[in-house]
Amino acid sequence: MNARSWWLMIAVGLGILLNPLNSSMVSVAIPRLQHVFKLDFTAISWIIFSFYIASAIAQPVMGKASDLFGRRKIFLAGLVISFASSFLAPLSPNFGWLIVFRIVQSIGTSMMIAVGMAIVRIHITEKQATALAVLSIFLSGAAAIGPFAGGILIQWWDWHAIFIVNIPFVTASFLLAWKMIPKDEPAVSATRGISLRKWLGLIDASGILLFTVGLVALLVGLLSAKSSGHVSLWNITAVLIGLLALGIFIKHELRTASPFVPLRTFAKYPAMTWVNIQYVLVNLLFYALFFGIPSYLQMVRHISEFHTGILMLALGLSSIVASPIAGRWVDKSGPRPALLVSAILMTLGSVWLVMLNQTSPVISVCLALVAFGFSNGLNAVGMQAALFKSSPKEITGVASGLFNTSRYLGTILSSLLTGIIMGGTFSFSGFRLLGVILTIIALALVFMNLRRQESGQPQES
Repeated sequence: MNARSWWLMIAVGLGILLNPLNSSMVSVAIPRLQHVFKLDFTAISWIIFSFYIASAIAQPVMGKASDLFGRRKIFLAGLVISFASSFLAPLSPNFGWLIVFRIVQSIGTSMMIAVGMAIVRIHITEKQATALAVLSIFLSGAAAIGPFAGGILIQWWDWHAIFIVNIPFVTASFLLAWKMIPKDEPAVSATRGISLRKWLGLIDASGILLFTVGLVALLVGLLSAKSSGHVSLWNITAVLIGLLALGIFIKHELRTASPFVPLRTFAKYPAMTWVNIQYVLVNLLFYALFFGIPSYLQMVRHISEFHTGILMLALGLSSIVASPIAGRWVDKSGPRPALLVSAILMTLGSVWLVMLNQTSPVISVCLALVAFGFSNGLNAVGMQAALFKSSPKEITGVASGLFNTSRYLGTILSSLLTGIIMGGTFSFSGFRLLGVILTIIALALVFMNLRRQESGQPQES
């Protein structure tokens, strides 16, 4: 690759790393935000919910928008939105405004994720595999160092710094992207004569609205009941509204011509469906620990944000180390062995957490983190390979979109599970119960992999 291609990759890489970086840095900021805004654990967990719900919706929508308005425009607009949200979030007068800016930040960073890979694929024609691998390093590296960077920033400059730190990355990416990303060819056929109503139908605005209302209402009803300690008429009403909206959403998605979530695809390709179900469970388990362990270390063990970040680095580094090993293993033996070992490692890590007590050496938590880190590295490669082998080539784009939806659904469910278990206060007993539930989920993953092997029906069929 020539020098221009490398600079293009750096421009895109600096933009797409912002989404995983900001989703992971906040894991060590939760106790500090809870103290500053004087909120219980359930309320503060919306700093996680809001980001993932907005990302789950924004990424596919912005992918469609890029076909109409151009990938370069969407990427640059995402950087501008990210800059504004990162600048304004530290000025938030209350937690409500912080959530608003957090949602805006999620939308901005999702705009770059949605088109970044496509920009590289289109404009770098030589050694595309190498280019995509480099971008994957930006993504996985940002997620890996997020808790460590967040711990250092909060220790030295308080929670405001986890937003301000984005500004240098955004500025550098914008300047490079403005110069290096070629202008898109005018999408004449796609944009000529298209009305706002037609565009809203194309992105399935009705489906997006139903999905958002249903999910948020359901989360509000369940979490507020747990936080208050009793079930009220308001809680029941919110849950019923959420279930009703999600029911209407499913019916709508099965009928519409351009669904936000193409549910019929799941029924048509059962092997791909099982991959997505497994991916939901994997992310539920991983992110429950990803956000649960920092809170345990700080609230139960009273460890500083700085040292919590250092301990969490074990998770990211082991994941990075495992990824190339998983790549060679999957190329040689297929995804099934790697996924089975991953499920076993998650089971061992969950059991280890259950065995911890309030006087266990803090360093012993690293053993669980390393187990989960290696399993995450194996899953990152194995699940993607299983997806490609279980879905026909003609629906690769749809399959990838559903795969990302499954990931976000898993992360949202992980936050919901943690919020319901902990309620208003993060406690050691709650953390142990979380470990028990995650052990059951990990054992279910082991069983799923073993059963498919014994039945002679490969996952990637």
